[in-house]
Amino acid sequence: MAEITASMVKDLREKTDAPMMECKKALTEADGDMTKAEEILRIKLGYKAGKAAGRIAAEGIVGIHIATDGRQGAILEVNCETDFVAKNDDFLALVKNSVELVVSESPADVAALSALPLGDGTVESVRAMLIGKIGENMNLRRFARLEAKGQLFRYIHGGAKIGVLLDLVGGDEQLGKDIAMHIAASKPKALDASGVDPALLESERRIAREKAIESGKPENMLDKIAEGTAQKFLKEITLLGQVFVKAEDGKETVGELLKKKNASVANFVLYVVGEGIEKKESDFVAEVAAQAAAAKKD
Repeated sequence: MAEITASMVKDLREKTDAPMMECKKALTEADGDMTKAEEILRIKLGYKAGKAAGRIAAEGIVGIHIATDGRQGAILEVNCETDFVAKNDDFLALVKNSVELVVSESPADVAALSALPLGDGTVESVRAMLIGKIGENMNLRRFARLEAKGQLFRYIHGGAKIGVLLDLVGGDEQLGKDIAMHIAASKPKALDASGVDPALLESERRIAREKAIESGKPENMLDKIAEGTAQKFLKEITLLGQVFVKAEDGKETVGELLKKKNASVANFVLYVVGEGIEKKESDFVAEVAAQAAAAKKD
C-alpha cells in the first residue's frame, strides 16, 4: 500500500476542489495513483469540481438568521455564478444551514465556518459536493454576527440580493422594519461621521477645492466651500444624516426620526450581493459555443 502524504492530498484537492477527507479516501482507494484518484472523485461527485473552482462567482444571495430571543443574529453572503443557481433548493439550503451555524456556533471567520459539521460532513464538504453536483463555483464570501444591545431586525430585498441586519435600541417593531428598509434603499456607508474614513472626507474636500478654483471662486472662500461639501457628503452617506425614505415632509432625517421615537441604532450590517467582485463580461453566444465544443471533447 502506497503512503498517502499530506502533500498528495493537498495536490489532489487543488486539482478537484473536493474536501480533504474525500481526497485522502480517493488516494487510498487508488493506492496513491493521482490520475485514478481524480477519476474516483469525478465519479463520486458527478463532476470535476476543479473546473468550476476558478470561475468568478458574483451572483448569489444574502441569508439572515435571528435567534428566537431576537438578541443574536447573523447575516451571510454566499456567491455562485448564475442567478439560476441562486434559486436552487440545495444552494438555498446551504445558505440557510450555514447562517444558522454562524448564530449557534459563532465561528471566527469563513474558514472556521467551513469546518463546522453539517449533515454527514462539514459545511465545506457540502459546498464541494454541490459544486460537483451543480457544476458551478460557489463561495461563502463573508458574514457578520451581532449580539444585540436592543433587538435585531432584518430586511431582505430583490430576491435576497440585498440584506440588512439591524440592532435597534428602543422604538418598536414598525420602526425596526422601517429603518432596516431605509438602509437597504439608501445604502449608508456608516452610522455617523465617526465611522467614515477620514481619507474619504479629505478627498471630498480636495475635489471641492479644485472645482471651486476652476470656477473662479475667491481664495478666502475655498476652505468654507470645501468643508460645506464634506458636510453635505457626510449627510448623504451616514445613516443618521440621511433623509428618511418615508419622511412625509421629505426633510426628516433618520437621526431626527429616532430621536422623536426615543430610539437609537446600535449597529447595522448591509450586504449587497457581488459588491466589489469584478464580474467577467462575456459573449453569451461564444460562451455557449465553447461549452458545446468542450462537451464533445469529453
